[in-house]
Amino acid sequence: MFDLINSFAQYFYPIASAVSTSPAIGASSPATNANGDTMQQQDQETGLFGLDLVSPEVAAQLPPGYRFRALRRSDYNSGFLDCLRVLTTVGEITEEDFQKQYDAMDEQEGYYIMVIEDTARKEHAVVATGALMVERKFIHSLGRVGHIEDIAVAKDQQGKKLGLRMIQALDYVAKNVGCYKTILDCSETNEGFYIKCGFRRAGLEMAHYHNKG
Repeated sequence: MFDLINSFAQYFYPIASAVSTSPAIGASSPATNANGDTMQQQDQETGLFGLDLVSPEVAAQLPPGYRFRALRRSDYNSGFLDCLRVLTTVGEITEEDFQKQYDAMDEQEGYYIMVIEDTARKEHAVVATGALMVERKFIHSLGRVGHIEDIAVAKDQQGKKLGLRMIQALDYVAKNVGCYKTILDCSETNEGFYIKCGFRRAGLEMAHYHNKG
């Protein structure tokens, strides 16, 4: 996922201004993490984007105790990478590597990586994730296109429509930062799922991989 994001980095630019904090929308809870920090304390940490880009309507459809928020710099051990490992190969990433990659994305302000938390969990609270990247165009009156990537749900959380809610939430972000369309790639077997999310077949994906393995 990170290689893909880096390959497009030169095309993605700031679309919406970030706010000073990135709290979560969904359930509120006094639960603590492994360090004893309450959810309220964690909510003071800056994320990749602000609360205003989280759809209240979609958040209200999450299971009780679940909530949306932006990815944070402290999410190395939150369960975020474990979710991505369900989707594809992640590799051996140190916490320092994770934070450097996060900082690079945060500086560009054009990356919208969202997670879903189970607030009842003290450890590995992140149970789903997805990413939106925005590309500026010269066509369509200098339009913007949203690219949805890396939708991943923890194995023990599948069947709760978290993937559907994540797609809906990211599509809301794309619309609200001025994208004229949102696009994504999927396999033939997953086409029906994305049709339910409001998408339709619009072409054929091609790829040229530059790294072996």
